[in-house]
Amino acid sequence: MTRLHKPKAGFWIRLCVVLSYPITTAFFRLRWRNVDRMPATGGVLVAVNHISQADTLTMARLVWHSGRIPRFLIKHTVFGWPVLGRIMGGAGQLPVYRQSEHAADSLRDATKALQRGECVVIYPEGTITNDPDYWPMQAKTGVARLALSCPDVPVVPVGQWGAHRTLGRRGRFRPIPRHRHEASVGEPLNLDRYRQAAPTGETLRAMTDEIMAAITAEVERLRGETRPATTANPAASA
Repeated sequence: MTRLHKPKAGFWIRLCVVLSYPITTAFFRLRWRNVDRMPATGGVLVAVNHISQADTLTMARLVWHSGRIPRFLIKHTVFGWPVLGRIMGGAGQLPVYRQSEHAADSLRDATKALQRGECVVIYPEGTITNDPDYWPMQAKTGVARLALSCPDVPVVPVGQWGAHRTLGRRGRFRPIPRHRHEASVGEPLNLDRYRQAAPTGETLRAMTDEIMAAITAEVERLRGETRPATTANPAASA
């Protein structure tokens, strides 16, 4: 796959590429759709459904293939891990502090990255979906807060499917056969009607649901199926 654009990338990002490419090539047959919909320059918020612990690697490769440098929102505990934590910090990834006094720092850092013209990648669900068939579940409102904080930054929905067959819930690893993993990039969403809205619970929920509906529509296209009538609740056990 040839990259669509080639922005400058530092040592740590290139190290991530060198390490991740052999892994994603060995375990997945990758197929992307509509990657040219990714804005070539400027801040962009990429919202993706979450189906596997392995899909951060595949989504990083998709974003890199589009010609952008991905900045993922990642659990802050990862940054304390030996080696991997150093790589994530050096590569400019963004720590997420959940249910702590530092929780607001996550949105602040992501907002600054978007304002600098970065490509920020977020899993709105916050964790791997607990839907039994891996459909997207109800998301948290952090993605809407970010969109409101940077109203001129496009929100791009991405649906993905297949990584769970290789690495499923509770660490079930099935590397053989090499499973197909697909992703589809949706059109940037028009959220202009929320531009002047106050960040009330109702507004944040409406925006979040609209973003997740666009992601789910891409998943439907990949699966060739219609989403279930009931959306899984993230409060339920996975």
